[in-house]
Amino acid sequence: MALYVYKFGGTSVGTVERIKAVAEKVKKAHDSGDRIVVVVSAMSGETNRLVALAKEMQMQPTDRELDVLLSTGEQVTIALLSMALHNLGCEARSYTGPQVRILTDSAHTKARIREIDEAKIRADLDAGRVVVVAGFQGVDEHGNITTLGRGGSDTTGVALAAALKADECHIYTDVDGVYTTDPRVVPKARRLEQITFEEMLEMASLGSKVLQIRSVEFAGKYNVKLRVLSSFMEGNGTLITYEESEMERALISGIAFNRDEAKLTLTGVPDLPGVASKILGPIAAENIEVDMIVQNISAHGTTDFTFTVNRNDFARAKNVLEGLRAELGGSSQVIGDNSIVKVSIVGVGMRSHAGIASTMFKTLADEGINIQMISTSEIKISVVVDEKYLELAVRALHKAFGLDQD
Repeated sequence: MALYVYKFGGTSVGTVERIKAVAEKVKKAHDSGDRIVVVVSAMSGETNRLVALAKEMQMQPTDRELDVLLSTGEQVTIALLSMALHNLGCEARSYTGPQVRILTDSAHTKARIREIDEAKIRADLDAGRVVVVAGFQGVDEHGNITTLGRGGSDTTGVALAAALKADECHIYTDVDGVYTTDPRVVPKARRLEQITFEEMLEMASLGSKVLQIRSVEFAGKYNVKLRVLSSFMEGNGTLITYEESEMERALISGIAFNRDEAKLTLTGVPDLPGVASKILGPIAAENIEVDMIVQNISAHGTTDFTFTVNRNDFARAKNVLEGLRAELGGSSQVIGDNSIVKVSIVGVGMRSHAGIASTMFKTLADEGINIQMISTSEIKISVVVDEKYLELAVRALHKAFGLDQD
């Protein structure tokens, strides 16, 4: 008797008809003898609707109250899906994150899971029930409702699979797997049969919207077998696994990109020890995540310090830097640019192959695309370019590295 965690995204449960279709799929698996835990997101568009309501009341909604509001979206879905299962003669029980006791830290709207009490779920599974859990949400040690950030239902699903030691975690979405890049940008993009945790982690962090990055971290850390599948068609999807020898043939597995980038530069900063900490410390204190960082070579005792953040954090980060100018002294100025994008090539194969970077840079140069920033890791190279060149860069790189479908 296998134990599976199925996670269904917002589009998969976007209408009553789709919720009924999910119920049919779950019942079929349950009737075959498998034990099933289902994690669901809010119905497609519901989270945006709730955010819009919040902003009608308060331009910058209080984080704690926003979490209380947003958590209601998944509560609707778990109740409807459980009703649909009951209607099919399949006994089911729904739980919110706090009812399961998915314990998180207190970082509202961006909470991280600390531990899960799976006792209630195990008791229901032993009684032959399907368990339906609200994704995206939990509770902190003070009893406050928390949410895990956009895409957090993926993290809930994988975390539950880890806690329950499930045989597999299936992420059902509106795509039939992980592609070499976004097919809407490159029609010749192809579905990958499998990809390593490392590659998927890089692609998730670089803007791939298939899985939330923390869900991949959980899966890799606890060795949860993870598979991305379509809710609307049959197929094997994409298996996310540890590196295998036959995968070494793939030089580059995919091209990732992120439109939600913004760049900030603090010019004329004194070139002294501790300056980077003085700049990034206040940024971190505002719970703003920094991505790429570049510090220029010192000239006449000063330097320029540049970093990228999510566009949603651009205004707040810029305000922080404006406040630091007087403290840092010198002739510092703040320059911002929120019309940039990040494009990355990802692949475990680049560990053992030279010339990957030169191929990437030559490809972009041949298309007349200027590179503003560069960062690398063992299995990825990322560049920042002007937003208007995004699709051209992705298509050119996809072709240059032989990822176009045969």
